[in-house]
Amino acid sequence: MTAQRTAPHRIGVMYDRAWVPEGLPGFARAVEALGVEELWVVEDLGWAGAMSSAAAALGATERLRVGIGIAPAPLRNPVLLAMELAALARMFPQRLTAGIGHGVAEWMAKVGAAPRSSLARLEETVTVVRALLRGEEVTLHGREVQVDGVRLVHPPAADAVPPVIAGVRGPRSLELSGRVTDGTLLDEGNGPDDLTRALARIDRGRSGERPHSLNVFTFLHVGEDPAQARAALEVHADWLPTPLDQVFIAGGAPAAAAAAVRALWAAGAQTVVLRPLGPDPLDQLSALHAALQQPQA
Repeated sequence: MTAQRTAPHRIGVMYDRAWVPEGLPGFARAVEALGVEELWVVEDLGWAGAMSSAAAALGATERLRVGIGIAPAPLRNPVLLAMELAALARMFPQRLTAGIGHGVAEWMAKVGAAPRSSLARLEETVTVVRALLRGEEVTLHGREVQVDGVRLVHPPAADAVPPVIAGVRGPRSLELSGRVTDGTLLDEGNGPDDLTRALARIDRGRSGERPHSLNVFTFLHVGEDPAQARAALEVHADWLPTPLDQVFIAGGAPAAAAAAVRALWAAGAQTVVLRPLGPDPLDQLSALHAALQQPQA
């Protein structure tokens, strides 16, 4: 079984956690003006919160889809998370993608939120959130999550329930994502071969023909000097799971960067979410977007 796409190929852009929160509305408007379909916000410990960031980006734009990549399941009560997502989905219907993940174990421990089982916490959180967003009354006495007879007063309309996806990496987590979510978000550095392997694990967890989207964060560096791109990557070396010379990047001249994005699409990605490296992120994004509009030879 192969994961079915739920929409045509798209590109998005990450609002980097290092950028100041007050710059987000203007950046979102600029991205929408370029014709880019999606903007993604992050929720890393100590940086800006994802729900307020998503609301700011949605409120500043008219058509832009906003993704949350990702809310850490151990840090967020699933009922409160569903309440936040439902409010955004009602105010901005069909413009939200809700990403949930394990959270960085070290960070979860720092705030007293380390779960006994990361897999159980993610599965139970996703199960509760998706059911509440569908307007169901939920009772779950799980290993990590306890909910007893809760229903949202204002769930989204049936056609505006946001997809709930999992930001995961490991084999068991990918299978879990295939089993209980609407899609998967892969982190930066993954190339076409990595996507193929991830889809194989996701499909192990899937049953029937339920659509499942694949989304991937990808570094972007438009420029003629490959050394500049590698230098810009060095600030991320402490958390990337592979050596820098093996990290996949949409880089080089605009046509080369566009070819890298197309390779990810061909490998099964629905949305490629670009994380610009270095200065002038909007200029880089504009150059890539223009290259993607050009017909292929």
